[in-house]
Amino acid sequence: MNAWLADEAATIAFARNFLDTLPADLSGWTVLLKGELGAGKSTFARALIKAAGHDGPVPSPTYTLVEPYSLPRGNIYHIDLYRVSDEEELRYLGWTELDDGCRLVEWPDRAPGLAEQADLELCLEYEGSGRRARLEGLSERGLAFVSALASAYSED
Repeated sequence: MNAWLADEAATIAFARNFLDTLPADLSGWTVLLKGELGAGKSTFARALIKAAGHDGPVPSPTYTLVEPYSLPRGNIYHIDLYRVSDEEELRYLGWTELDDGCRLVEWPDRAPGLAEQADLELCLEYEGSGRRARLEGLSERGLAFVSALASAYSED
């Protein structure tokens, strides 16, 4: 599925629609967020977390690696693997203990094995003055999710 995001407001709206399409129980979902620096990964994650009910600031997890949010629909973990140099470091993050919520993972290429465990991959790419969101289902439920969300957007 492809969606054109003309500006930050469009990215925020896309994140809200994304959240609305997720099931009521967010447990166990893993969403890989890909794209160059500044492409909108953190903007998307912040918008989704705020749409899920978080009122305060949503800091980047660049240095903490994991920012947890306990929200009405369940836990959301905003994870940034930019500073991770080895997939084994995920054990030290308590990766397996984060499956009680939705994991939003920036820079997933730092841990190549994550794609096998993930449900969705969202790639944000620069295109003209805006961004192109390319969403791919990586699991059976991820494929169903993409189909459901695609009905809100025209595909190219």
